[in-house]
Amino acid sequence: MTNTTNVSIRMDADLKRQAEDLFSDLGLNMTVAMTMFLRQAVRNQGIPFEISRTPNRETLAAMLEAERIAVDPNVKGYDNLDLLFKDLKS
Repeated sequence: MTNTTNVSIRMDADLKRQAEDLFSDLGLNMTVAMTMFLRQAVRNQGIPFEISRTPNRETLAAMLEAERIAVDPNVKGYDNLDLLFKDLKS
């Protein structure tokens, strides 16, 4: 008999539903799909797929805003935290 254990994870309910629908279409259930993922991770000694570092829209917008602010001569910069906090409080 195989020694098994239970694993409990928290995830977005909609993501879980979508994953269960996908796995069902593939003839799998969540347990089998997660076991397949974990076996591949152990076999590869890492995540068994490429992880992209492409930022989402919100992060990309924040990065572009930061670049714009960095070169805008009208934006006040600080090299002293006390002055920054003083201005924030006023």
